[in-house]
Amino acid sequence: MCLATVQKESDNTVILKMVSRIDVDGDKVILRDIMGETKTITGRILMVDLANSIVKLDCE
Repeated sequence: MCLATVQKESDNTVILKMVSRIDVDGDKVILRDIMGETKTITGRILMVDLANSIVKLDCE
């Protein structure tokens, strides 16, 4: 299983850890972790590093 840490690009603030699913709906990025917690962020995906399990978002 590949789990990701999602970070804010501007300052590397961690938004959510152990993310198992990411959905995009227009300008919304919906993150879901392995425990079922869901966070919806307004922004866009800038980078996905699969080798290091990091996703960077451009968000407010």
